[in-house]
Amino acid sequence: MLQSESLAFRLVSLFAALGSPLVYSQSSPVEVKSPDQQIVLDFKVHPGNGKQGTGTDGQLVYAVTFHQKKIFEDSALCLELANQAPLGAAVHVASATTGSGVDDYSLLAGKASAVHDPYNSLTLQARESGGSGRVFEVEARVYDSGLAFRYRVPAQPALSRYQLTQEDTEFRPVMDADAWALRLPNYQSAYESEYVPQVLSALSNQGGVSSYILNGAPMLLHMPGLTWAAVGEANLEGNAAMYLENPTGNWTGHYIVSKIAPALDGKSPAVDASLPHDSAWRVILLGDTPGQLVESNLITNLNPPNRVADTSWIHPGKASWNWWNGDLGPDGQSAYTTKNMEYYVDFAAESGFPYMMLDAGWSDRDITKMRGNVNVPELVQYAAKKNVKVWIWLYSKAVAEQMQQAFPLYEEWGVAGVKIDFVLRNDQAGIQWYYDVAKLAAEHHLMVDFHGATQPWGIERTYDGPINRTTFPFTRMLSGPMDYTPGGFENVTREDFVARDKSPMVVGTRAQQLALYVVFDEPLAMVSDAPSAYANQPGFRFIKDVPTTWDAIRVLNGEPGEFVTIARRHGDEWYLGSLTNWTTRDLRISLQFLGKGMYKAELYEDPADAGQNPKHISIRRQSVRRSDTLVLHLVSGGGCAIRFVPTN
Repeated sequence: MLQSESLAFRLVSLFAALGSPLVYSQSSPVEVKSPDQQIVLDFKVHPGNGKQGTGTDGQLVYAVTFHQKKIFEDSALCLELANQAPLGAAVHVASATTGSGVDDYSLLAGKASAVHDPYNSLTLQARESGGSGRVFEVEARVYDSGLAFRYRVPAQPALSRYQLTQEDTEFRPVMDADAWALRLPNYQSAYESEYVPQVLSALSNQGGVSSYILNGAPMLLHMPGLTWAAVGEANLEGNAAMYLENPTGNWTGHYIVSKIAPALDGKSPAVDASLPHDSAWRVILLGDTPGQLVESNLITNLNPPNRVADTSWIHPGKASWNWWNGDLGPDGQSAYTTKNMEYYVDFAAESGFPYMMLDAGWSDRDITKMRGNVNVPELVQYAAKKNVKVWIWLYSKAVAEQMQQAFPLYEEWGVAGVKIDFVLRNDQAGIQWYYDVAKLAAEHHLMVDFHGATQPWGIERTYDGPINRTTFPFTRMLSGPMDYTPGGFENVTREDFVARDKSPMVVGTRAQQLALYVVFDEPLAMVSDAPSAYANQPGFRFIKDVPTTWDAIRVLNGEPGEFVTIARRHGDEWYLGSLTNWTTRDLRISLQFLGKGMYKAELYEDPADAGQNPKHISIRRQSVRRSDTLVLHLVSGGGCAIRFVPTN
């Protein structure tokens, strides 16, 4: 969401234009390998497959090899254009040029503060022999952590515009892979659902009945004995979002195909653009462990450099928050008033948090006018005296209607950022709206938190500003930052949990809630509970200390839905978060990620009785070095959070 790139460090060495043309035949694959030679992406044509083709023309396909083993078998590349025959079904490879490059850039907030990622590239031109001789290109890049490709349709006599009705990009794993799929009800949702583990074929057949299930990206895949993989996308500018579907409708079909979000009117093309036009990148992350996918920066690599010249006003951080706990005041009663919101400002100031998040209720549909319950400029001025800044909540449709008037007003008020909720769309116009909001917000020095929105695709690199706890790191978080709201201190067992609006309960232990601040990627992290919930609670010290920006990440272990341990570096300090599901486990953690010398480790752990008394927490300190190994005991629903501070 809040991310910066120094253009001075944008040193991309792209030699595709000056690269080497390949010698090839239609029956032989054209390939490009990762710099470490472990990933091979090849393209070829299946002759005679195209109904409108002639001679050697046929279906253009790609395949992927990892560690010399086939991972994705021949998968079709095809575009359905309005009033046109499918483009890609009857083509031959007209030319192919290889190249190489390095993505070098800095990030204000993300997995790493500085990224250095080399890749090899291939630009392939496919042309039809018959008909009007239409042509398109596939641009591909292969990194050590995965690969990406996109379609490029140039201006040509046979096409007046790019009018995409559907994209038929296939992803064909060599086996019925285990999949963690985000099942969605339709193309207009908040992506707030569960990642359900099942095999790919289960997405096409339910109890003998053909099923066509819409799934959000990214989708995590496990091919035992071969690889972990994730299918997603990057750089959606000018395009609509990709969903994934198993189209086979039978027991044995185990591949997925892209489904592009349609226009809201249901009649217009999914993507309507002038030529030339680039599609979004189709991304496949690959690794021996799921943690290697989490560590990859491939998604941000594929997005344009930062467009905000001055990023000095952008600062990630933690925020006190009134909504989650029901606007509870110091008297334990709910009140949505300026006075009560000052209580949350005071809490942020006393805790060292830079922000207070004022959630829904301060305005009606007209977001240039206040309702009279909370005076936003007055609250902002009060907060400024205490070195705290205020964010405000907005309804997305109101933003679409009034942002030209509202954003300058908020800048005048001194608001730090806007949390925009209930976006519920990612069609072409919806995606463009994200860019328009980010651009206008940056012009008025407003940071942006898109909530109730589609998955990230790397826009946070271009514009600065904008379930299961053990599953999210390997699924939802692969695409970028998220807004999860950790820090609940009313910790209870599953048996004692009761859903309620005031003083809400959270299942799992106190130590697990602390660990979420490290495990989850949240540049704007909520401190979700009421200020009174943290009073005299020793575990609160960790929330005050943990940063929200990072210089490096190491995923130390994990299995989706089971457990995960992630270490992140901020400056010369390291922080570690470890979570388990409802299985008690002991995890051996090597400290090889630490630097040289001694560190003081501050451990926030589950005590022996935390399974029955989740609010209990054990806090201890010990000296460690990188040659040491820690054994973490996690109770059912438990966790551990550690801060490592160098002693030298």
